[in-house]
Amino acid sequence: MALDNHFTAEVFGVSRDNPLNYVERLHVDDKLVENITRDKHIIIFGSSKQGKTCLRKHCLTDTDYILVQCQNTWDNAKLNEAILKSAGCEVEVSQTRTIEGKAKLTVKASAGFKLFGAKGQVEGGAEGEKGNKVERTSEPIELDPGDPNDLVRALQGIEFSKLIVLEDFHYLPQETQEHFAFALKTVHETSKFTFLIVAVWREENRLIVYNGDLAGRVISVDADAWTAEGLRDVIESGEALLNIRFPNAFKDSLISGSLNSVYVVQECCYKACKLHNVNQTQTEYFEFPEELDAHKLVAEVIQEQGARYSSFLTNFAAGFQDTQLEMYKWLLYPVLTSTIDELTSGLSYRQIRARIELQHPQKGSLNPGNLTQALQSVPALQAKKNIKPFVLDYDRSNLRLSVVDKGFLIWLESQDRKQLLEVTDLPIAGD
Repeated sequence: MALDNHFTAEVFGVSRDNPLNYVERLHVDDKLVENITRDKHIIIFGSSKQGKTCLRKHCLTDTDYILVQCQNTWDNAKLNEAILKSAGCEVEVSQTRTIEGKAKLTVKASAGFKLFGAKGQVEGGAEGEKGNKVERTSEPIELDPGDPNDLVRALQGIEFSKLIVLEDFHYLPQETQEHFAFALKTVHETSKFTFLIVAVWREENRLIVYNGDLAGRVISVDADAWTAEGLRDVIESGEALLNIRFPNAFKDSLISGSLNSVYVVQECCYKACKLHNVNQTQTEYFEFPEELDAHKLVAEVIQEQGARYSSFLTNFAAGFQDTQLEMYKWLLYPVLTSTIDELTSGLSYRQIRARIELQHPQKGSLNPGNLTQALQSVPALQAKKNIKPFVLDYDRSNLRLSVVDKGFLIWLESQDRKQLLEVTDLPIAGD
């Protein structure tokens, strides 16, 4: 039987579309599909390049949702404006001001708005009918862009019924994320609209930390849950599509050296194929040579990111501005002096404080409040420095600093730690 022909780039590596060797994971894909219809908001979280977007694309069709790509300069008003635009509304800034003095939005829908009359109330710039009558108006309405109630009214007015996907939610400013956590409760209680939030962090309940009222109203799906068996399935699914076979030793070494990063596995398989001119499905079964070196390919993939990781250390150490304590530089000290196993598990607040106090000029007199503030601002600093994807994240509920870029861990393992400490102007441990 003739095999369907596929290009290698459609199977292995990273592309805009889902790879053809996509593998469903029981406790990830099934959990997402199961909860989409439960009237609860969903959070897909995990480290960068671990398949969060692929998961969303695989489980949903394009007609199921609208997509909003979050930006690091948006406040809640800008976020709501982007949601309305993605929903199909025309949005302009109005001359009218809110009570807080901010500009309202003039919103127009191509099919008009379906307005529900309310006794003694004016809605959307048109007089409501008394009683329960429904009327349509093609006139634009004015909304307070920061008010979730106005967002709900506008979406209900155009009879919107899709899922709302907020991609790269972690890039939003901290204040915007916190405000949105409170707006989400309003949306949940006043409508049937469902949000799907995609974010790079390792904290399952971050929105609940921001707003405890969301407990029971959100479901979290961990996209980081890759096992060795799952990664082997990814490789072998690609083998079947391309009519090839990698040596077992290569697969074992690749999975072990990837630190469970599906991105690294995919890129290394792609490089191996290109190295042996496997550009598409082979007409004759092809077996790679036994000496195929997974370690070398992993090093090549990670080295391509080396300049980005070096730049991250320099930019992060500089902080928001020059300060006497240089807390952001010192936050890197426990990161650069920890083992890969410790970093994989995450560094606790106690570990971080103890290690910094051993070497910081202020020693034990270092104010814990300064350390806490710096840790909580880790995402904000990376957003300000345009570090994409994020490398570090801080879990406020568990007080734990985590590396959310597995490639950074692999890169760090191959680096001279003393040299990295010197570059960031930090003392060498033991000196």
